[in-house]
Amino acid sequence: MYTEHSLDAVPSGSKTQARAAAVLQLPALPDDEQITENVPFDEIVVGQSASRSRELTMDDVRLFAAVSANRNPVHLDARFAAGSGHGKVIAHGMWSGALVSGLIGSRLPGPGTVYLSQDLHFLHTISVGDRITATVTVLEKRLADKVVVLECGCVNQDGVLVASGVAEVVAPGAKVRAEAVELPEVQLIGHHQYDALLKKCETLAPVPTAVAYPCNEPSLRAAVDAAQAGLIEPVLVGPARDIRAIAARHGLAIDGYRLIDVEYPKDAAETAARLARDGEVEALMKGSLHTDELMGAVVRKDNALRTAARISHVFVMHVPTYARTLLITDAAINISPSLEDKVHIVQNAIHLAQVLGVSKPNVAILSAVENVNPKIPSTLEAAVLCKMADRGQITGGVLDGPLAFDNAISVEAARTKGITSPVAGNADILLVPDMVAGNMLAKQLTFLANADAAGIVLGAKVPVILTSRADNLRSRLASCAIAALLANANRLLAQAARGL
Repeated sequence: MYTEHSLDAVPSGSKTQARAAAVLQLPALPDDEQITENVPFDEIVVGQSASRSRELTMDDVRLFAAVSANRNPVHLDARFAAGSGHGKVIAHGMWSGALVSGLIGSRLPGPGTVYLSQDLHFLHTISVGDRITATVTVLEKRLADKVVVLECGCVNQDGVLVASGVAEVVAPGAKVRAEAVELPEVQLIGHHQYDALLKKCETLAPVPTAVAYPCNEPSLRAAVDAAQAGLIEPVLVGPARDIRAIAARHGLAIDGYRLIDVEYPKDAAETAARLARDGEVEALMKGSLHTDELMGAVVRKDNALRTAARISHVFVMHVPTYARTLLITDAAINISPSLEDKVHIVQNAIHLAQVLGVSKPNVAILSAVENVNPKIPSTLEAAVLCKMADRGQITGGVLDGPLAFDNAISVEAARTKGITSPVAGNADILLVPDMVAGNMLAKQLTFLANADAAGIVLGAKVPVILTSRADNLRSRLASCAIAALLANANRLLAQAARGL
């Protein structure tokens, strides 16, 4: 009996249609399967059988759903399945049929077989973690048309028959023996990290948020979508006539939101900043104005939104091929930060990671190499930042650097280069040398690695949500969710300071 190695399961998310995010490689074939060999009609004997076993993973369920376009939530949504008659997620019935089909096509009769019919009865459900053994047994041979009739059965790890039936196939007439065809890697792109982020906000009240100049459809829709998701309570700041016209043209319901009529982008930014200064809102959100117009209002002294920390930006990245949420900083605000600036940038990012649930984040300080080189300033700064963390001048995280990007995110790459570090291969935060490097890195992950990126500005008294016209709905909502978590953390700190 041949037993396939199962694929590693990836933890599922908490929302409907949450999908795993991993690159799946089909298991290596054992020695006796490196060569594919069939059983031609003349060699088949009545009573002959073949078997194959496989453990069902959630990845199998998701992949089958993707290929078949079967979105039945009993297979994909744990909460829905819990309320069904099954009590938990179950496999698609035809998944067991696929096991039978694979066995017939690769083992008995094997390559060259043509299906005529398949009859299957599904007797019991299959759950994630069940180990199913599919068996086909020759019942009959028909010489006239080279048809073989096969009894098909699938049993679970407890010996319970879960599916049974009969297949009729045309067996190959000639012997085939060749190297097994290499199957492709399969990548399931999903958003379980995103779902987990939204779940953190389920018990929080919507955050009053001034949306500065939402004068195009993407920025206004972002605010409406976030409000409908219960993340923010928008205050729309901009030309009222234009905003209402955009809402009407695109079917966006804004009648329930406060609307402050301000004509120009710069004035909208100033008004939004003053709302934050006066405590009327707890977050700011960029509309269709330029980022520097909004940030100019944020840093203006008379708006009193500055703190002792330097303003910095963080991309919160959900990368399908990386198990951790990845924070990249600074990729949007500080162009060529000094060493002193980077102290603030790192500390801001550590605080955000803690708010997101990482109690002691790993900080990888990136450069082109992993050794200190006096000719590369970023390596010197990395060494100094690590020593500052050792002396308590940067707190709350574990710092290491300089690290090249591969060493920061790959344990194997770090091991190959002889790097022993709790950070290498397990980074939560990537501190980039400058804005150009950070911006390119974040956009490469977004457009080449299918990552979701949420943008947030830290260091002011309120979080500032920066969204881009290129952002999808997930990224926009994630940015608002992060702001909601930060606003809640700020609220709790203020209450603690007042002794409440």
